[in-house]
Amino acid sequence: MKNEESSVNEELRMKSEESSVHGDSSFSILHSSFNKYYLGLGTNLGDKEENLRTAVRLLEERVGKVTSLSAFYATEPWGFTSANAFLNAAAELHTSLSPLEVLARTQEIECMMGRRHKSVNGVYADRVIDIDLLLCFDASGALIRMNTKELTLPHPLMGQREFVMKPLREVFRD
Repeated sequence: MKNEESSVNEELRMKSEESSVHGDSSFSILHSSFNKYYLGLGTNLGDKEENLRTAVRLLEERVGKVTSLSAFYATEPWGFTSANAFLNAAAELHTSLSPLEVLARTQEIECMMGRRHKSVNGVYADRVIDIDLLLCFDASGALIRMNTKELTLPHPLMGQREFVMKPLREVFRD
């Protein structure tokens, strides 16, 4: 993780210098105090590919910089029965927001896209979009652990879900 952090910091320094030379302020979202998040994305209703692309666009607009996106994987429903297969992906995102701020914004995105109910107590249902916070690392590369009523990090069930782990392995770099 430290080598990657050094490499990312070097890349940030170089891009920052480039943007100041070119007068480009669009790079300001990435700076030395970012947290690195790994998110799981899933959908099984409507135009699934478009749902994932819309979620990524809204993450960019409202949360932070998506620095890596996995391929999209078709999977069977997990934890409930449905005739609708899922399309899943994972993303790496950099932002200065705290985990609870990221959670609030991802839930707003889910709502904007038409999701009305979150899964509660292991009761799952079809959904237009689901955005799960899987992992978070602070600016030094340390894993952030939390266990609150609102959020548990790392995600407690991710290791049991191949539809999460396969795309996560694609974007996770240590």
